[in-house]
Amino acid sequence: MPELPEVETMVRGIRDTMIGRKLKSLESVPCKCKPITMEPSLGRIRKKIEGSRIESVERFAKRIVIRHSTGHRLVIEPRMTGLMLLEDPPDPDHLRLKWTFAGREKPNQVWFWDRRGLATCRLYTEESWKEWQNSGKVGPDALQMEAELWRERIQSSARAVKVAMLDQKTIAGIGNLYASEILHVSRVHPETRCQQLTRAQIKRIAENTKAILHEAIRYEGSTLSDGTYRNALNKSGGYQNQHRVYAKEGKLCSSCEKETVVRIVQAQRSTFFCPLCQSKRRKKS
Repeated sequence: MPELPEVETMVRGIRDTMIGRKLKSLESVPCKCKPITMEPSLGRIRKKIEGSRIESVERFAKRIVIRHSTGHRLVIEPRMTGLMLLEDPPDPDHLRLKWTFAGREKPNQVWFWDRRGLATCRLYTEESWKEWQNSGKVGPDALQMEAELWRERIQSSARAVKVAMLDQKTIAGIGNLYASEILHVSRVHPETRCQQLTRAQIKRIAENTKAILHEAIRYEGSTLSDGTYRNALNKSGGYQNQHRVYAKEGKLCSSCEKETVVRIVQAQRSTFFCPLCQSKRRKKS
């Protein structure tokens, strides 16, 4: 599930352990499950970065970007179930990669774990990374967008606003869970067409996107009922206890305390909302 807050939490969890360290080895961990995507092969990646120093660990959209002293960037997209860990994993059967660092400083290892094997790990040169960033495959980061940019990116679209928010080419970083939460707090029905949104509604969406994502980061993300997401120390996130509508179908809305939360399906994904707080009727404010 990892969305922007979970990936940002992973990055913060491993950053201090990795930055400035010399990479002794990057190894695959034997796993009988579906392999993650490696481009190029692990052997070729190792030749390029083993022995180099880690200069930075950052988040780009829903990706973890590890920059090496060689100029290469190792970019990991956790997808649905990938985790970066410093401690024991949820189970040993789905470990995929192990970073080991030179020296006696502890911890000296970082692990990548992925239950479903949907993750990707790609190595870029300085030039190829800039080309990829400018390719249009990923839109502007949701935490960096003001209302004016939101209008520019979505207002001409005939798509439902919830569907548009999940399009990473339009806006990077928002996933299914947080889209429902943002729209609820913004009092916008998820089926509203983008071209029907008022300026006031777009402003609320822009402001609440930042507020909710920052709040979720403070709580170190959301660990849902399947327990898959864990932070770098293999601990649960805490933002699931703050959810207003997500996965609360049939429960009384905590905002209005009058209507129950409804679930619909949009673009093959579950959407949760309150029909009173998020009336489909176009509002003037």
